[in-house]
Amino acid sequence: MMKQRIALIIGVSGQDGGYLAEFLLRKGYKVYGASRDHEVASFSNLLELRIRDQVQVISLALSDFRSVVTALQVAQPDEIYNLAGQTSVNLSFRYPVETFESISVGAINILECLRLFKHPAKLYNACSSEVFGNTTTPATEATPFRPRSPYATAKAAAHYAVANYREAYDLFACSGLLFNHESPLRPPRFVTRKIVSTAVRIAHGSSERLRLGNLGVRRDWGWAPEYVETMWLMLQQLLPEDFVIATGSTYSLSDFVRDVFDILGLNWQNHVDVDSSLLRPTDVEYSVGNPEKAEGQLNWRARTKTSDMIRKLVQAELERNVLPEIDRELSYPTGKLGHEMLANHR
Repeated sequence: MMKQRIALIIGVSGQDGGYLAEFLLRKGYKVYGASRDHEVASFSNLLELRIRDQVQVISLALSDFRSVVTALQVAQPDEIYNLAGQTSVNLSFRYPVETFESISVGAINILECLRLFKHPAKLYNACSSEVFGNTTTPATEATPFRPRSPYATAKAAAHYAVANYREAYDLFACSGLLFNHESPLRPPRFVTRKIVSTAVRIAHGSSERLRLGNLGVRRDWGWAPEYVETMWLMLQQLLPEDFVIATGSTYSLSDFVRDVFDILGLNWQNHVDVDSSLLRPTDVEYSVGNPEKAEGQLNWRARTKTSDMIRKLVQAELERNVLPEIDRELSYPTGKLGHEMLANHR
């Protein structure tokens, strides 16, 4: 019989960590999930996906080398997925040192453990499209980095560390340069969840205003459950290589907002304010990736269009906030999706 493969997901409490754990469990893996303090972490994403009892959780502080060593000794993984670190671009401007340490120093600690102890595990490192900065043409694996935030700078440093250890010490280590990918598991501080949750509350009768910064930015948005598949695919290759993961198309933030409110039967311009205090010191105005390498070598292609992703996000938010309130049917959203859900509910 084949030995059951073991995966260690560092940062299992995040959006990607939850979907990756779900994906690997379906593949028959034994999954360890690491969080900074597993005894106090809520693991709400694992609970929402109904897999909390199938993931063995352990504590791991990436900035502490001994903590990384202990986690590897406990899990003895065949594959390591490093998804941890401070994940907010906005917060990185306020906490640049913490951001850099949690992302770049954390990655080096993992790499050093693999090198020093000659650990055979394969390593996937989560990089980000933010490292490219503005992309005048769709970014490929060969596009130069021009980071425009402390978060992007830290991700770039971690990416180069992975490449260096791969070449210098013959480690199976690779990075995924993932463009924006969303899901209902995003926490409220992320702009996509902020837009959708606020719009649903407004459609449900709230008088609040949606405050946003730069509505003109364009992003290459994909569906997170599809993107985690590529992390696994990268570690199944004969040789470790880095891959850009993207849809290859862009969507403006203003169009994103418009679509969300349209689905709910509302005019977004009646409910949105531009707040200059939310503007970043430097921002990426235009971001799009070229997934040609992933399509050719991983046989992967983004299946969910941005417009379909938006509809899924709105539907999930309605189910989370509206459907339990059976006695308030008259205050359901008046948009097409709201009527469809109400009809299905009845």
